[in-house]
Amino acid sequence: MARLRVAVIFGGASEEHPVSVKSAQEVARNLNLAKYEPFYLGITTSGEWKLCESPDAGWEDGDGRPAMLSPDRGVHGLLVQADGGYDTVHLDVALPVLHGKLGEDGAVQGLLDLSGIPYVGCDVQSSALCMDKSLAYLVVRSAGIATPRFWTVAADGQVDPDNLTYPVFVKPARSGSSFGVSRVDRAEDLPSAVAVARQYDSKVLIEEAVHGSEVGCAVLESATDLVVGEVDQIRLSHGFFRIHQEDAPEVRSENSTVVVPADITAEARLLVQQAARAIYRALGCRGLARVDMFLKEDGEVVLNEVNTFPGMTSYSRYPRMMAAAGLPLAEVIDRLVSFALNGQRR
Repeated sequence: MARLRVAVIFGGASEEHPVSVKSAQEVARNLNLAKYEPFYLGITTSGEWKLCESPDAGWEDGDGRPAMLSPDRGVHGLLVQADGGYDTVHLDVALPVLHGKLGEDGAVQGLLDLSGIPYVGCDVQSSALCMDKSLAYLVVRSAGIATPRFWTVAADGQVDPDNLTYPVFVKPARSGSSFGVSRVDRAEDLPSAVAVARQYDSKVLIEEAVHGSEVGCAVLESATDLVVGEVDQIRLSHGFFRIHQEDAPEVRSENSTVVVPADITAEARLLVQQAARAIYRALGCRGLARVDMFLKEDGEVVLNEVNTFPGMTSYSRYPRMMAAAGLPLAEVIDRLVSFALNGQRR
C-alpha cells in the first residue's frame, strides 16, 4: 500500500520559531515511515519556505529548495522550484507544526483551506479565536466557564492604573507562550509592562491574578469522542511560568517543575478534565489543543489560555500528558492524521 504523503510544516516567522523546529524534530522521530512519506517544509524567520531533507540542525543553510503550498486545488500540494520552473508534489495531508503568530492564528490554516489539502488541527475560525485571549475569554464566559477578570487596551488606548486591583498580569492579546508577559504589583509599573507587551502585539490584555494552582489538560479528538490526557501541574519556586524562554529547557527550568500527573484529588482531576472538554467545544477546536487553567482552592476551574498546536518537543507538556494516559506521540500523530483525512474537521 502506498504511503501517505505528509507535509510537516515547521519554523515560521514568529518568536516561537526555535520551539517549532524542536517540535518538528520530535515529530520526525515519531513518524511511522512505513505509513508516511514525509515532506519537510521549513519556514525561515524571514518567511522563506524551503523543502528540506529533515528539520535537523542546519536545515536553513542546507540544500533545501524553495517551495510553497499552492492555493490551486488542482495542484493539491507543493510547488518546488526546479530548473526554469516548478515541480509539483501532491500531498495527502499537512501537519502544521507551527506555534504562535502566522502558525496558530489561522493564517496557514487559511492557505491550506484554499489548497484543499486536509490538515491536522484547528480550522481558521477556532485558531484565530483561541489566539486572541480576550475573544476566547468572552466566548468561554458565555458558555458558563470562569475566566480571569480582564481589560483590553487597544494600540492607541490607555488604562488608568489606579482603577486596577494588584497584582495583575499584562500580556500581548495575540501572542504565544509567555513572550511579552509581565507581572505588575504596583500601579507605577503598569505603563512599562504595557510597553513590553506592545512589542509583540498592538492589542494588550490586563488580567487580575488568579490565586490557584496552574494546571493543564491535553485534548485529542477522534471521530466519536474527545480523549483527554493526564492533568499536569506547574510548581513554581518563584516568579511565574515562562515557558520556552529558559536557556536550556530540555535540562531544567530556573523556576518551575511540571508534574504529571498533577498532585490533586481524583475529584479535582475530573473537574479539570470536564472543564477542558467544555472549553474545547465552546471555542470550536478541532483535532487537538492544550487547555491551560487555574484550579482554585474552592474547586473552581478558571481558564488561562488554549494552545491550538501545543509544543511537541521531548519536554513539552502535551505529549507528556498523553504519554501518561497511555498514548505515545507516534499514536497521537496517527490519530491526528486519521481524523484530518476522514473529514471530521469539516
